[in-house]
Amino acid sequence: MAKRILTLNQISLKGLERLPRDCYEIASEFSQPDAILLRSYKLQEGDIRPSVLAIARAGAGVNNIPVDICTARGIPVFNSPGANANAVKELVATGLLLGSRGVIEGIDYVRTLSGVQDAGELNKTLEEQKKRFKGNELVGKTLGVVGLGAIGSLVAEMALTMGMEVMGFDPALSVEAAWRLSSQVRKADTLSALFARCDYISLHLPVLDATRGMINEELLRAVKPTCCLLNFARQEIIDQNALLHALENGQLRKYIADFPTPELIGRPDVILMPHIGASTDEAEDNCAIMAADQLRDFLENGNIRNSVNFPTLQLDRVRGCRLSVTNDNVPKILGNVLSILADENINVIDMLNKSRDEIAYNLIDISTQPAQEVLDRMRAIDGVINVRLIGDCA
Repeated sequence: MAKRILTLNQISLKGLERLPRDCYEIASEFSQPDAILLRSYKLQEGDIRPSVLAIARAGAGVNNIPVDICTARGIPVFNSPGANANAVKELVATGLLLGSRGVIEGIDYVRTLSGVQDAGELNKTLEEQKKRFKGNELVGKTLGVVGLGAIGSLVAEMALTMGMEVMGFDPALSVEAAWRLSSQVRKADTLSALFARCDYISLHLPVLDATRGMINEELLRAVKPTCCLLNFARQEIIDQNALLHALENGQLRKYIADFPTPELIGRPDVILMPHIGASTDEAEDNCAIMAADQLRDFLENGNIRNSVNFPTLQLDRVRGCRLSVTNDNVPKILGNVLSILADENINVIDMLNKSRDEIAYNLIDISTQPAQEVLDRMRAIDGVINVRLIGDCA
């Protein structure tokens, strides 16, 4: 039977093509979907039908998905980290240039000269006025990159190629991200040290309890008055009142962001973009392809990559059937599951078990297909959230 994929946004065709039509039905309306594929749709608990096995977002942030509710129901939530990284990096480069030169002001001024018809007069006027839009070069300036994941590391590398000095700060830097990072990126011991020393600061952090409002009044007091702050991550990581105070008191030269708010619109020291960081054809294709591939691998094999609430777990398929078991991360549950299989003389060929916070996830390859009654006994074990039989065909 074909798996039903509910799409709640327009998804790139290149991503949807990764789900073969002989195994998958894709539509914007299903009463009992097997999985949900979305972008920015604000998913509510009522949207998640009992049939839903997984949710995938074609993008990095998952603040539009009730992740805690999904976790409690044993539903992995997938995202697409890094798929839109280059698109965001290029927009950060644009922001750096706009923040260093009077480009926007100069363009706006030229538009006021549409009534000047004499070329000589126009050139004379431009020569007289161009000093109003003089800026600074980026070469030799110091960029601070806060958050050195997929996007932040690309921004750091890009800045180095532009001749900038780069200082980075990321207390949660993974080993994988550290290998990607150039040795020329200097490490800041504290966030306040980075803010005090940099000419430009670019933020690349997710919204977490630990990062919400992280850029506060104390940090903004530490910056140079010539500093330009760029935020292409999330609006919530900056304390809005502290930002306004820093701008109004000349503590911060300019703020450039992808998240307009009413208080900031129209300020001459602010450049705002309409959340277009990942708005390229290439980024939308890449995000959709990654999300679809991860969703398919989970539905067909139970494997998990890039989940925000489940452990990463991949087990090569062998002969026979596969069980996926999600349970509370407490002792003895897996042992009870295996005891039921042993009682039924069902041999375990291979298995893998991993946990993340309160959730444990198991893939168990078995020699023969268990009866429905056996699966129901597993589901009845205290602490088991769900049990899924994954056959040879999706």
